[in-house]
Amino acid sequence: MLVSSGAVLLGSVAAISQAAAPASGPPSTAASAPVGRPALTVTVTTPQRLDWPLRLSGSGSIAAWQEVVVASEVGGWRLVEVAAQVGDRVQRGQLLARLSTDMINTEMSQTRASLAEARALLAEATANADRARELRPTGVYSLQQTQQILTAEETAKARLASFEARLKSDQFRLAQTRIVAPDDGVISARNALEGAVAQPGQELFRLIRRGRLEWRAELSAADLSRVKPGMPVALTTPSGQPVKGAVRVVAPTVDPATRNGQVLVDLQPGSDAKPGMFARGEIDVGQASGWALPQTAVMLRDGFSHVMRVGADARVTLTKVTLGRRNGDRIEITGGLPNDARVVASGGAFLADGDLVKIVEAPR
Repeated sequence: MLVSSGAVLLGSVAAISQAAAPASGPPSTAASAPVGRPALTVTVTTPQRLDWPLRLSGSGSIAAWQEVVVASEVGGWRLVEVAAQVGDRVQRGQLLARLSTDMINTEMSQTRASLAEARALLAEATANADRARELRPTGVYSLQQTQQILTAEETAKARLASFEARLKSDQFRLAQTRIVAPDDGVISARNALEGAVAQPGQELFRLIRRGRLEWRAELSAADLSRVKPGMPVALTTPSGQPVKGAVRVVAPTVDPATRNGQVLVDLQPGSDAKPGMFARGEIDVGQASGWALPQTAVMLRDGFSHVMRVGADARVTLTKVTLGRRNGDRIEITGGLPNDARVVASGGAFLADGDLVKIVEAPR
């Protein structure tokens, strides 16, 4: 049987077409395979809105609220007793030192003797004046004699008053031989030496009134306007002990050289704070809300703060952020991150930009 050449050609084309066609069957599993294995199993977190305390940082010296100079009011007398030492707590009117009273006692004895004499002379002058007034109508005494007798009476009265005033002055000087505390407080300095001769106005002691201390904080002019009396303050002494206080006075002026102003803070008693110490502290000026992340979510790379942001495809992106205030284990995020972003809660330092992660639910 003969076959035409056209039929042979068509059969050859069909065979070639079948050979070139792809084999039928199920799709390849390579297309659905994961792109890579997760680099780390992580938990994620999102920024939380918190009420943040607003605090202004400052530094300055601790000083006495008021330091009183206790001085001698009289001079030329020897100190015979020193009854107070530095660090002693004293009460108002308590004896601190005593001056010799020998000289003033001698002067008081002389004054009392002169006073007794003046009283006797006044009694005699008064008797003479009474007799002259009774006999004035009779003319026994001349007008001149009568006037002399009455003048002698007035002179005797003035002499008596003079010695009475001198006695009061001596008693006052005697009281000044007792150097006493002008108020309750703590002795901060002592210059009184037993046996030394005191001079008028000479400083013998310094007294911290009522033991009250204050912190003289330096703040910038911009921060100074935000501070009000009564605001709470927390500072730390050089030993690390915390001390609480409250703003008493905000300075009405600013130093033109430093552009800083001073805030006076009353400190609570019972701490190891001492006048002359330098301390740093914070003034609580109120609250403001902000978005915060755990501090473990923030890492430092190349001198900047970053977080690992997790995308919908479970891959992380290194994202630079701007930080604000800190409060406990939370840190404020002020820029660089949307408020609804998901970030790696901890362990971001072990990840690289673009890594695939496995997300697990945070433990409750």
